[in-house]
Amino acid sequence: MSTWPRDETPLSPAADEERRRDIFAFLRDGGQHHVAQITAQGADWLASASACPRSTLTLWESRPGAPVVVSCGGGVFDVVNVPAIFGRRMLDRLWSEGPGSGPVAFHRGRMLLFAAPGTAQRLPSLLGWEEWGSAVPPLLCHGSGDAITVPPLSPPPAANGTGPRWVVAPDTRHPWLPGPEVLLWACVRAARATSAARVRISIFPPADQDAKVYDVSRRR
Repeated sequence: MSTWPRDETPLSPAADEERRRDIFAFLRDGGQHHVAQITAQGADWLASASACPRSTLTLWESRPGAPVVVSCGGGVFDVVNVPAIFGRRMLDRLWSEGPGSGPVAFHRGRMLLFAAPGTAQRLPSLLGWEEWGSAVPPLLCHGSGDAITVPPLSPPPAANGTGPRWVVAPDTRHPWLPGPEVLLWACVRAARATSAARVRISIFPPADQDAKVYDVSRRR
């Protein structure tokens, strides 16, 4: 028989749901969906990658305005960490031409794209075989045994939108996540766009890169 840590003893579904409502009451938004606002179910999903999910949730609840440290791997999710500008180009391709994305966070000048388990191991190898791989900036791929910092569950307003924030927040207990092949495709498309932009001359000012709205209803 497996032994559960004291704070990990399973509760009944009704009791567990009640506890979740109490702890994450500040996450509820009256039924209105906001792409950039994490939900209680999304917080559950993030915590499920840790060894002690309930302890993790309790810690986050005690400091909702502080950045959150999450564990990667564990068969839940990997994370691909890319420079912000290149990450925006990847998101543009994923949402305009592809299947959409999973949760995405912005933190300290980097885009954190949540991906299917195993992506951290396979994506660098796939890029190594791709002729455009050398045009892709170095990626940080976080998998089993790694941990990352993501925006707070309840972030304070940031000046000019430059602080940590969710671009596509986790809003369900089982979000769709892109695999290594999908992210390889997005990396190559973004690299090609970057190469083309270097030789393109425009009389128009650059668009506001922070004014992106992603329709999560397209996410599979």
